[in-house]
Amino acid sequence: MRKADFIALVAEKAGTTKKDADIAVDAILSAISDVLAADDKLSLPGFGSFEVRERAARKGHDVRTGEPTDIPACRVPVFRPSAQLKESVNTHAAG
Repeated sequence: MRKADFIALVAEKAGTTKKDADIAVDAILSAISDVLAADDKLSLPGFGSFEVRERAARKGHDVRTGEPTDIPACRVPVFRPSAQLKESVNTHAAG
């Protein structure tokens, strides 16, 4: 699903215009980014949680040449789905 399709779905579910849904989706995504950039955790009960984790430096290799390389440490955003979201996905996949 593309962002435009998602916005249309949000507009339909919220009973609003696509323009208003686009503004809302952009605001939500921006707010999530701001929370993670501030190194905070966002918990949405029934949906899941977003947080930033440290990924340690490690050894890797260049897939083209096979030459070893160092991969530096970095911070990565992580999403952990709630039990309810997992159940919803499994229920819809089975049905």
